[in-house]
Amino acid sequence: MIELRPFAKLGGADHGWLKAKHHFSFGSHYDPSNMGHGRLRVWNDDEIAPNTGFPAHPHANMEIITYVREGAITHQDSLGNKGRTEAGDVQVMSAGSGIRHSEYNLEPTKTKIFQIWIEPNTEGGQPTWGAKPFPKADRSGNFVTIASGIKGDNDALPIRADARVLATTLKAGESAEYAPAKTRNLYLVPAAGAVEVNGVRVNARDGVAIRDEAKLKITALEDSELVLVDAA
Repeated sequence: MIELRPFAKLGGADHGWLKAKHHFSFGSHYDPSNMGHGRLRVWNDDEIAPNTGFPAHPHANMEIITYVREGAITHQDSLGNKGRTEAGDVQVMSAGSGIRHSEYNLEPTKTKIFQIWIEPNTEGGQPTWGAKPFPKADRSGNFVTIASGIKGDNDALPIRADARVLATTLKAGESAEYAPAKTRNLYLVPAAGAVEVNGVRVNARDGVAIRDEAKLKITALEDSELVLVDAA
């Protein structure tokens, strides 16, 4: 099953400083028929104006992965963590029993992110935050795991969920393959470019929900940057 969700048909909101599109039910865009894909609960496509952002607010019992597409995001939280994550890099926050954080675009230009929320295996636990660079050149032509709660994914940022987040960049005409385990829920979004996934065209910022496919063959129709979640 490959279900295309075109970017133009996604719900969203325009707050002036924030332009958001929601791949799943979120905030004022409530859609009881689209509450997630397996343990994947949120995939927001956010554009944040310069010198604006999200003031301190709470989270609990959620694994929150921020993939920076353009610009940079500056994080600060109630544990004392501070960090600036720029394009190509990734940050992960395990909200655990509860944490407050802020995220601001302190850059002179627009910042674009994917923010991905995945339900944890168990509730509670000490909150954590971490960030790591994943140079695009290192993932050219191959999927690289950037966040994971699956044993053996040692180079990825850790999350407390039966899930992994992967990324790749493909030149036009290049292909990458991914073979999920049975009963997994996959969701893929091109941050840029356009691809075919098992013959289905997926344009930039479209989403595609995937189940019961033994193998994915992803072919770039133009230079492309992709993010894929594989979740229980």
